[in-house]
Amino acid sequence: MPAVAPPLDRLHHVAVEADDIETAVEWYQEHFSCRVAYQDDTWALLKFANVSLALVTPGQHPPHLGFVHPEAAKFGELKPHRDGTESLYLSDPHGNAVELLSTKGIQE
Repeated sequence: MPAVAPPLDRLHHVAVEADDIETAVEWYQEHFSCRVAYQDDTWALLKFANVSLALVTPGQHPPHLGFVHPEAAKFGELKPHRDGTESLYLSDPHGNAVELLSTKGIQE
């Protein structure tokens, strides 16, 4: 009997920069069907059917891909976030920022 493959990791969000979070949120809500999961002056998280979009101000967080990883802590020290999640940042071999989120605080 073949071995069962482990579940695939999940892309949680893509983060892009926006100079004005409120204006960016309004634009995405006018053009797409999404809901705001979190918003303040420095970042927002928009939920779509298949993935979330994080809007971040320049310098607050780097543009990045965020993955949920059940063993994120094995990559380094996790830092808590104000939305109840915890994560760390690392770079892929080409210098792209990757955020690894633990499963703590992640809502499906």
